[in-house]
Amino acid sequence: MAGFFKMFFASLLALIIFSVVGFFIFLALIAGLASSDKPTVEKNSVLVINLSQPYLEQQVENPLAAFSSNDALTVPGVYDVVRLLHKAANDNKIKGIYLQSGMNPNGFAACEEIRNALVAFKRSGKFILAYSEMMNQKSYHVANVADRIYVNPKGFFDWTGFSSQLIFLKGTLEKLNIEPQIFYAGKFKSATEHFRSDKMTEENKLQTSVWLGDLYAHFLLKAAEARKIDTATLHQLANEATVRTPNDAVTHKLIDGIKYDDEIKDEIKEKLKLGKYDKINLISINSYFKAGGFKKYSGERIALIYAEGSIIDGGGDQSQIGSADYIKLIRKARLDKTIRAIVFRVNSGGGSALASETIWRELALAKKEKPVVVSFGDVAASGGYYISCAADSIFASPTTITGSIGVFGIIPNMEGFFKNKLGVTFDGVKTGPYADLGAIYRPMNENEKKFVQQSIDEIYMTFKQRVAEGRKRPVEHIDSIGQGRVWSGSKAIENGLIDKFGGLQDAVECAARMAKLTKYRLREYPEVQNVFDRLFGSSRDNTLRTEAMRKELGEDQFKIYQQMLRVKQMTNTPQARLPFEFFVN
Repeated sequence: MAGFFKMFFASLLALIIFSVVGFFIFLALIAGLASSDKPTVEKNSVLVINLSQPYLEQQVENPLAAFSSNDALTVPGVYDVVRLLHKAANDNKIKGIYLQSGMNPNGFAACEEIRNALVAFKRSGKFILAYSEMMNQKSYHVANVADRIYVNPKGFFDWTGFSSQLIFLKGTLEKLNIEPQIFYAGKFKSATEHFRSDKMTEENKLQTSVWLGDLYAHFLLKAAEARKIDTATLHQLANEATVRTPNDAVTHKLIDGIKYDDEIKDEIKEKLKLGKYDKINLISINSYFKAGGFKKYSGERIALIYAEGSIIDGGGDQSQIGSADYIKLIRKARLDKTIRAIVFRVNSGGGSALASETIWRELALAKKEKPVVVSFGDVAASGGYYISCAADSIFASPTTITGSIGVFGIIPNMEGFFKNKLGVTFDGVKTGPYADLGAIYRPMNENEKKFVQQSIDEIYMTFKQRVAEGRKRPVEHIDSIGQGRVWSGSKAIENGLIDKFGGLQDAVECAARMAKLTKYRLREYPEVQNVFDRLFGSSRDNTLRTEAMRKELGEDQFKIYQQMLRVKQMTNTPQARLPFEFFVN
């Protein structure tokens, strides 16, 4: 017994000491957060923008950022970058931009918005120098606005044209004895194609060649304008694989020279009139973001709601558009009389058809009370278009992927997998012949397939009606450009799916005009959560895990991983989702 009490009191004492120490550490963290200063922008500074960094719609802040000086832990969103470039153009302390043009993982529309902001920055008369050790075509699309473009002498420069790759899983499912029972509406609705085929259908090849060609034509046009080379020559250089090295790029005037990083720094010193041993005041876009001062805090309010990721039923995390979450956000903005207009930023390939309908409903109600303007990011297709079509006006980039007005559903028959691969069988009783409709442990009969297809057709009809009502076009016209077909922004403006070309800033200015506001400030949603919410579990997201996985896998592999996760979301739920997950090089 004496040994027990000895052990008990020793453990109690250790617990008390641990609690006291933990309490003081907690106080120290709070004190550290309270006393932490914003980054200082020195005179004669050069803003560094790393294009190999992924820029999402909203800022990404690792919970550990509050305890670290590593600025890579806090990354601004695309619109933040645009506003920061506007601030830098008028900031006397910023003398120019050093564009680190590495392998760019960002989408084409995001690149377009950043590129346009850089073009506007150049009007200030300040310099932009671009340098890369490895430059892909998306990096070049942004970098070619620079005064001078350089690549490492032994580096990589890509000028081969665009390609789009799709992943097909039919063979995998066959090996696993899984039958994908598929239902869809729209001849171009190839969202299930990678389950039922080992290659692209002719319809999918057609639509992909058209939208990819539109993106490539835009890329060549902007390069031609920037480098004063005709598009036919640029196209020929790619088709004949003439440009294989940085030296070749110099020869054909795609870039201005080959240099090492130290030589670029020397050139920056010359521009700043610094001596050989003087230090360059470099400030990253991430640190410049943390310094603040780029948002308006006066005037009447406009709600800016970001919707990025897959559309799902119920609540979601930071990478998803949960219907319950977004109904609350839109309703809050609708019922708040101090909010004069709503801007809805959409970057989504869609998801649950039901979730899309419920979000559409809330935005349609909001439109009756105040102006609603939608801005499309890289992708606003299928469900992403569904939730947007009620808006007063829609802005997009020529390189935005949109359309895909169609619906599909998957109910897999996994009987063979369970029985032949796992040795598992099922049996039971039911009160009616259709009581277990949708079960994945047996094949569907013809009547059940008919019921599901009817449901898919009805949802597709509703989808078309929503679009027809929002775009003020006949349902027949919407059906002619629907059928699940994917369009680029440049085609979408021709067929009436969007209203104007422009970025998020253009959409905000449009909303202000519609609300008759001369001065305005933005209230952005979802609200960025504090570090304690993120660390202690009340956050909407799993930032630490997600960012660690993104870093470990790399951006392209991370996208493939996300695609695999979405397969589960597709099962037994009608989907208004982009026909495929595409990877463009």
